[in-house]
Amino acid sequence: MNGTRTSGWQDDATFVISVAASLAGMHPQTLRQYDRLGLVSPHRAPGRGRRYSARDVELLREVQRLSQEEGVSLAGIKRILQLENQVDALRSRVAELSAEVERTRAAAQLSRRVFAAGPSGEVVSVLPGRRPARSAISDTALVVWRPTV
Repeated sequence: MNGTRTSGWQDDATFVISVAASLAGMHPQTLRQYDRLGLVSPHRAPGRGRRYSARDVELLREVQRLSQEEGVSLAGIKRILQLENQVDALRSRVAELSAEVERTRAAAQLSRRVFAAGPSGEVVSVLPGRRPARSAISDTALVVWRPTV
């Protein structure tokens, strides 16, 4: 459970503080305290009223669970939430970098392609450092490549 916001069905509905408190099983003053401490920061309405999403309510329940069932202090809970947000951000960055590496590899493979041409003009793409399959071209095939510098 973390405090990051994502768009989706969970953030569509918003609740005023009294409804959110009721859904989370807490007193509204507890929600105000959590907001002041930075544990759960709801959106603000134009009149500065707090608006809690379904995700915020889930987060409130998790804060309550950690506090009551696990005995974690509010400062400890804040640090846990910060670390979970950091882990989520790092996972997202790893996914971005993995995709970039994959795109770079694909581009490198395209620029390193080797083609073999048979005596009747057929062209076959082969991996660098590999010979074409015997069934693809004849024994007298010419293999052309451009060495990378």
